[in-house]
Amino acid sequence: MKTGVRRLALATGVIFVILIVHLTYIQAIAGERLYLNPLNPRLNLVEQQTQRGAIYDRAGRVLARTVGNPGQFQRQYPYGPATALVVGYVSGRFGSSGLEASRDGDLLGLTGWQHLLNQGRRLMGQVARGNDLTLTLDAELQRLATSLLAGRRGAAVALDPRTGAVLALASSPTFDPNRLEEEWQRINSPGAGSPLLNRAIQGLYPPGSIMKLVTATAALEVDPGILQRDFYCPGYLEVQGWKLTCPRPHGHLNFQQAMMYSCNVTFATLALEAGADKFKETAALYGFDKPLKFDLPVEESRVPGRLNASALAEGAIGQGAVLATPLQMAMVTAAIANKGILMQPYLVEKVTAAGGRLLWQAVPRPLQVVTGAKVATDIKEAMVATVNGGTATAASLPGIQVAAKTGSAQNPGGEAHAWLVAFAPADEPRIAVAVVVENAGAGGVVAAPLAREILAAALRR
Repeated sequence: MKTGVRRLALATGVIFVILIVHLTYIQAIAGERLYLNPLNPRLNLVEQQTQRGAIYDRAGRVLARTVGNPGQFQRQYPYGPATALVVGYVSGRFGSSGLEASRDGDLLGLTGWQHLLNQGRRLMGQVARGNDLTLTLDAELQRLATSLLAGRRGAAVALDPRTGAVLALASSPTFDPNRLEEEWQRINSPGAGSPLLNRAIQGLYPPGSIMKLVTATAALEVDPGILQRDFYCPGYLEVQGWKLTCPRPHGHLNFQQAMMYSCNVTFATLALEAGADKFKETAALYGFDKPLKFDLPVEESRVPGRLNASALAEGAIGQGAVLATPLQMAMVTAAIANKGILMQPYLVEKVTAAGGRLLWQAVPRPLQVVTGAKVATDIKEAMVATVNGGTATAASLPGIQVAAKTGSAQNPGGEAHAWLVAFAPADEPRIAVAVVVENAGAGGVVAAPLAREILAAALRR
């Protein structure tokens, strides 16, 4: 009998300890995350009792603000569709998205000691006040990129390669968050083109020939001597009974010319020589197959886990099962521009209290050393040659040297996706861009002029 009682007491004690640990975890560790979950119905009540903080761009332009009185607060978005997929929306009926969702705690003043301060304000009958966000985004550049994509499906990303600051993160089609209630049914209709999808960070595309930047990195690290090699392209390469083709036979060419004319045969050959492990390792250094810590949810770009010879040849030219977001390819380009050092991309520059007191400030930091400065410089010089006399001449700017790579990615959805990645000025880069236009054809014809306009506008600032 006594043994049974002891066992019962021990079991009860263990259950009690487990319960205490679980409740402690919920209250002390997971409590804030659960409280700020957009599905928490209590947030809607807090929303109506709190003056949500404003959101500004890098120059202080208002991207989101709250108007009205407690119980009747309304959110306004002065840049409308241009920033909708970055800033997001807040709706009592449809929830929240974008930074309005991911930074809810800051914007409603619900994090840390401010949560207690705002609770006290509410108890005293005062209006609670959230914090303001200042972004790295350039609202005018964002509006330009969005207007250039109008009527198409695609995305454009612009980064400062020196810091990782996001200057533009445009996606098309988009929507007007000021008219969410009226347009909700239309923007969710099958023919609307998924305007709630932020293609810049959630769209996965075959990268096509811009993946040759990754292949070039792997190949140059294995054998720097390829810069002096003579390659021969008869217009095709047979791999395990499968034929990889080039748009045309390029004949004899060197590494730089292979980049200029985007020779599939040369880059597939280089990948096969470097090997699947080196190709995957290099892609991972650039950010593939890894979750990215960012201010908004980002789809993970990926390279297949197993690559036989034919899959490696395909992957080397950005085809097959290789998929990437426009942000990922902008990061690849920015790392080359920054002498092989990939900076952590970030969108929120700082958080300030209602009175202007600084609460948090972003600090630029390296995410990864991808490759050495010599390899990055060699690739940059090939990209410069691509603008000056290759497939990317449409990306050139008068008086400013641009470095770029084009891509035309075959896909099962119809015509090729048009890609272009670029940075400028080539010797002192201040901006790196990636542009993709779905089912639009050649990147040098369609995406290059769009990227050129974004580069030109950014460099005028």
